[in-house]
Amino acid sequence: MYPFSFTKVSDTREALQAGRRGGRYVAGGTTLVDLMRETVERPHALVDISALPLREITVTERGGLRIGALARMAETATHPVVRRSYPVISEALQLGASAQLRNMATIGGNIMQRTRCTYFRDVTAACNKREPGSGCAALHGFNRSHAILGTSDHCVATHPSDVAVAFAALEAVVHLLGPDGERGVPIVEFLLRPGDTPQREQALRPGELITAVEIPAHPRPLKSGYLKVRDRQSYEFALASAAIALHLRGGVIREAKVAAGGVGTVPWKLPAVEQRLIGERPSAALWADAAARAADGARPLAHNRFKVELLGRTVERQLRTLGGTR
Repeated sequence: MYPFSFTKVSDTREALQAGRRGGRYVAGGTTLVDLMRETVERPHALVDISALPLREITVTERGGLRIGALARMAETATHPVVRRSYPVISEALQLGASAQLRNMATIGGNIMQRTRCTYFRDVTAACNKREPGSGCAALHGFNRSHAILGTSDHCVATHPSDVAVAFAALEAVVHLLGPDGERGVPIVEFLLRPGDTPQREQALRPGELITAVEIPAHPRPLKSGYLKVRDRQSYEFALASAAIALHLRGGVIREAKVAAGGVGTVPWKLPAVEQRLIGERPSAALWADAAARAADGARPLAHNRFKVELLGRTVERQLRTLGGTR
């Protein structure tokens, strides 16, 4: 680990000042500290923001949900409003990491976490995300766990967050505070596809701080849930996952929100699946037909072609679980 300075701040003004000077924000530290230990990340200054008043979870005036950036994964997953109104969020959080990590990791840190690609974390391997212009060892290496959607010739690493998939499905907005004031960015625009700049992963401006993630109000009743398929049952990242929310009224699907994880360079919204569902009555045939569109545009690699079928099966299974069959 390389030398660095450490500052603990108690209000957002102090945090922004430190961030403006190039300090890296840290709260739970469950990702950044690991990367520093492995010398993948070498920040010259850390700014501890864990004391900032950004842990509240509240219902908004319009009936949505606002989750403070420093709310812990564990407390968010068990919050009664989250469990009652958005089980997809609760389930995604409970299926991520270990109990110990969930007690430390924050919501803001979770969506900011960097890929678990082994080539990214191996400082001897070529990785455009870690060292722009060095190449991507995963393209022609062992790429079973890598992305099939949103890839580029420069990067095929998956985004590791489970709850970010739920946020993408629910069309969440990331609230930011920086030197230029406050702004909100839809999460599907906040997390960036690699393109030809894979080292730039979020739409953050210099010195900006995540203050909250807001879920807009959705019509009720809303059935939602998260399904994660992985190699083992605990402490493992997704090979494919599906976050789905359905609003049914009069036996007809009025709204459908669907996103996938484990298969994309970012949490992957599935508009073709959503469009196929809206206006239809639940049935086994509908679930199968909609799920067949899940991997549209996929670009599988040598070792992850199985993800095309796995993604469709994962989406179909979760649609059956939430919507029933006849």
